[in-house]
This record gives sequence, structure tokens and C-alpha cells, in this order.
Amino acid sequence: MKARLLTVFMTSSLLLTGCSVVNFLTPHKLDIPQGNEITANQVELLRVGMTRAQVRFVLGTPLLTDPFHKDRWDYIFRDSRAGVVRESHDFKVFFNDNSLVRWEGSYFPAPKTNQVEKTKPLPPESNLMSMPINPGDPNSKDVEVKPLLKEGS
Repeated sequence: MKARLLTVFMTSSLLLTGCSVVNFLTPHKLDIPQGNEITANQVELLRVGMTRAQVRFVLGTPLLTDPFHKDRWDYIFRDSRAGVVRESHDFKVFFNDNSLVRWEGSYFPAPKTNQVEKTKPLPPESNLMSMPINPGDPNSKDVEVKPLLKEGS
């Protein structure tokens, strides 16, 4: 009797501890940012009165078009790492019929200018060595055009 009771107790305790092991065996979650990345440069291009097609060209296709709010598009961005949301932006665009009325929400700031671009050398000024030569142009003063055949030969 004690052996059966001990076997039942050991089996049930092993099964119950197996349930707690499941928390350690979770699948790996990929760190993939999802949604629309709306930047400050894109928001600067928005103008009141733009059509839906123009807004779609500037911002892209909205992540959510709610059937209950047909005059509102939602651009949502979520960046989660290991199941924890690190960054979240919600941007909403409102229409009246087919024209843009207003927009609101958070978006990515304008990207900082790269220091390399600031120190990039300017292109050289007009230089005869880099100018294309057109020998067929009779108005060219820099290139002497010689005929292939002499006259009278």
C-alpha cells in the first residue's frame, strides 16, 4: 500500500513539476519592428486638402483602416524585444470625404545629418580637362577640327 501511495505521489509530483518547466521552454521570439515608420520629413509633406491617394503616396498604406471609422487611417508602429514593447508610435490621419482634414500622433524625429555629408568636397569648378570634347561642333574654340580628306584630292 505504501509503495503504491509513494508511486502515485512521485508520479503526480513529477507531472506537476513538468508544468512549471514549460515556462523555460518558450519559443524564441524574433525582434522584428512591425508597422509603419512615419518620420518628421513625411509629416512635413502633409497638407490640408490632400486626397487619400496623395496621403497614401506620402505616408504609405495604413496599417489599420477601421470599417467603423471610414474617415480615419491609423499608422501604428511597435518595436518589441523579447516580448517587451520598447518603442510605440501611433499616428492618425483624418479625412472629410476624400480630403485630408487633420492629423495627430507621435512619429519618428527627423534623422540627424551625417558628419560625412557635411565634409564631403564640392565638385570642381569648370575645368577644361574634365569638359567633354565634341569634335563635330564647329563653334568649339578649344578643339581644332581637321578634315579627314584634303580638298582637291
